[in-house]
Amino acid sequence: MNFQMPDDRRDPITTLEGWRRFVQEDPLTFTLLSEDDWLALTPHEQDQYDEARVTYHSELIIVETPTIREVLHQGRLLTLLNRREISARRGLIVSGPWATGKSTAIKQLGRAHELRVRQRYPGNERIPVVYISAPPNGSPRKLATRFAHFLDLPLKSRHNEMDIADAVCEILIDARCDLVLVDEIHNINMSTSTGKDLSDHLKYFAEHIPATFVYAGINVEREGLFTGVRGKQIAARCVLQHTGNFAYQAEWRSMVATMEQALRLHRHEPGSLSRLARYLHARTGGSISSLSHLLRASAISAIADGSEQVTRRLLDSIPVDHNTQSEPPTPGAADAEDDAA
Repeated sequence: MNFQMPDDRRDPITTLEGWRRFVQEDPLTFTLLSEDDWLALTPHEQDQYDEARVTYHSELIIVETPTIREVLHQGRLLTLLNRREISARRGLIVSGPWATGKSTAIKQLGRAHELRVRQRYPGNERIPVVYISAPPNGSPRKLATRFAHFLDLPLKSRHNEMDIADAVCEILIDARCDLVLVDEIHNINMSTSTGKDLSDHLKYFAEHIPATFVYAGINVEREGLFTGVRGKQIAARCVLQHTGNFAYQAEWRSMVATMEQALRLHRHEPGSLSRLARYLHARTGGSISSLSHLLRASAISAIADGSEQVTRRLLDSIPVDHNTQSEPPTPGAADAEDDAA
C-alpha cells in the first residue's frame, strides 16, 4: 500500500514560486482504511500510514469563517471596481488582534483571485497576485527589496530604492498584476520618519501598479497607521475590515463540528468535540488560530500514543499559545455548561 503525501516542507509564499505552489495545491485529503485493513497493516505500512495522517492533520482544513467570506467578498468587489480606475484606486485593510485570521483571509483572497484569472486566461504568463510582508523597522529600500525578492529579481548594492521600485513596477505592469497583498502592515509606524518614508514608498507602488492593494495588520487603527496627513490619505482610500475572536454562538459550534468531521482517527467518537464546544471556547478564548492548533496537536498526539481519539483528558494536556494559556478557563465552568448541553 502507498500512503505517500506531499513533501512535508512548504516553500514560503513570499516568492513567486512559493506563491504559485500555494495556489496550485489543493487541500490535503485522506481516507481512513477500514477496520480490517487497518489492523492487517505490517509495522512498516503502519508507520507510513501514520506518517501520512500526521501530515494531513498538520494542515487539516481551513474553515471558511465569516471573516474569510467577507474579505473574499470585499476584495472581489474592489478588484472589479478598480478595473478601469486610473488613479485613487480603493484598497482594503484587514485589522484586528493577533491570531484572528487576518493573514489567512488575505491569502485565501489572493488564491481565489489567481485561480479565477488562470481560468479566464489559461496558459498566460500573468502574475495576477503579489504577496509580501512589510519589513519591521524597514526602509523604502527594504520594502522595494521585498517586492524584488518575490519576483526573484537580481539586485546589486548600487541599486537604490527607486531603481528597484521602477523595475518592479515595470514587470508587474507588463505581467498584468491586479492584486497586491501586503501583510504585517502594523510594522509601518507613522510616528517615525522611517515609517513615513516607508508609507510614501508604499503609496508610490500603489499609484504606479494598476492593482488593488490589500493590507493586513494587528490593530492598525490603534498603531497609528491612520495618523497625520499620510495616514488620512490611507484611511480615505481603504475599506476597513475588522477581525476578532468568536463569541460562543452557533458560528463557533459550527466551526468545531466542521473541524471534528475532518479528523481521521480510528477510535474517535463522532460528535464528542461538538459536545465540548463551550470548553474549547474557554480554552482558546474564541480564537480560530488557537482552536486549530489545539485540535491539530491533539489529533497528532492521538496518532502518536495509539489512542486514536481526541478526548477531554488529551485536550487538557495540550498547551495552547501563551496569550491564551495565561488566562485559563474557570475550573468547572465549562464542564457544567457542556454537560448541560
